[in-house]
Amino acid sequence: MNIPGNIITLIAGILLTLISLWYGQNHGLMPVEASEGAAQVDGLFNLMMTIATGLFLIVEGVLVYCLIKFRRKKGDKTDGPGIEGNVPLEIVWTAIPTVIVFILALYSFEVYNNLGGLDPETSRDFPQEEMQMAENQGKMVAYNPHQGHLSLGIGNSKADLEVEVNGIQYAWIFTYPDSGVISGELHVPVNKQVKLTMKAGDVIHAFWVPQLRLKQDVLPGRDSALAFSANRIGDYPIVCAELCGAYHGGMKTTLHVESEEDYQKWIQENTFASAEEKADTMAMMTQPMSEEKRLEMHSHHLGVTPETLAQLHN
Repeated sequence: MNIPGNIITLIAGILLTLISLWYGQNHGLMPVEASEGAAQVDGLFNLMMTIATGLFLIVEGVLVYCLIKFRRKKGDKTDGPGIEGNVPLEIVWTAIPTVIVFILALYSFEVYNNLGGLDPETSRDFPQEEMQMAENQGKMVAYNPHQGHLSLGIGNSKADLEVEVNGIQYAWIFTYPDSGVISGELHVPVNKQVKLTMKAGDVIHAFWVPQLRLKQDVLPGRDSALAFSANRIGDYPIVCAELCGAYHGGMKTTLHVESEEDYQKWIQENTFASAEEKADTMAMMTQPMSEEKRLEMHSHHLGVTPETLAQLHN
C-alpha cells in the first residue's frame, strides 16, 4: 500500500511536535525551584529545550533519511546528480531560525524585566542624586562612570531585608546592617523580599545560587545588586561561578531559607554571640601581649591554621 508523501509528512510532523513538547517539559535538567522568579526562568528554558529538541529531530531525521534513501547502490560507479542549490529552501531555513531568535529575545527580555533587571534603583548606571538634579534642570548631564558610583544587577528597590555581601578569595562574607551580625553563611526568611548589595574585595567573583536561578558578577570597585524572594524552606549552595584563583572551587557556602521564627532566633543568637566576642576581644586587646599572641588571636578570622602559625614562628 502506497501512502501519499504528504500524509507521511503530516504524521511525522505531529509525532515530532508531541515528542518535542513532552521532552521540553520533562527533561529533568533543572534543580528544585526555590524562588518566585525561578518558574519564569524555567519557562524560558523549557521553551528553548522544546525548540532545540524539535530542531535536533528534524536535522538528524533528514540526515538519516538521506543516508538510507540516497545511498549508493551496489555496483554503481557513476557520479551523483549535479545540484547547485535551492533558493526557496535556503530562504526558509534562514527565516525560521531568525523568527525563533526574535521570539526568544522578546521572551527573555520580559523574564529579565519581571525579575527586576530594569529596576531603576538596582540597574542604574547613573548616581540617583545627580540624575534627579539633571531631571530638575530639564537636561541630561554626561556622566563618567569612573568618577562616581556605578551599580549593576537584578533587583527590586523595595526590600524587606538588606544584606551586604563581600566576596574575597576565597569566601563570602555577609553583613546584616540592622543587627550588626556578620556571618559566613546567608540566612533569609521565607517569602520575604531580600536585597543583596555586593562588592568584591580583590578580583572578579560571581554569586550563584542555582535553585534561585540567579547569578550576578561581583566586580572590584563596582557595586552589584541582587534581589530575590525565596519561597521554599531549605538549604541551598552558594558558589562562585567566576574563576577567581587557585582555590576557586572551594569558594562555597550555604543559603539557609528559614521560617520567620527560625530566622529571628538565628539573628538573636548571633547578635549576642557577636557582642560577647567583641567584649572578649576588647578585653584581650587591653592586655599586653606579644606579636605572636596577637596573630594567634586573629588567625581564625584570617583562615590561618595552627600548622601555618607554627611555620611562621619557626
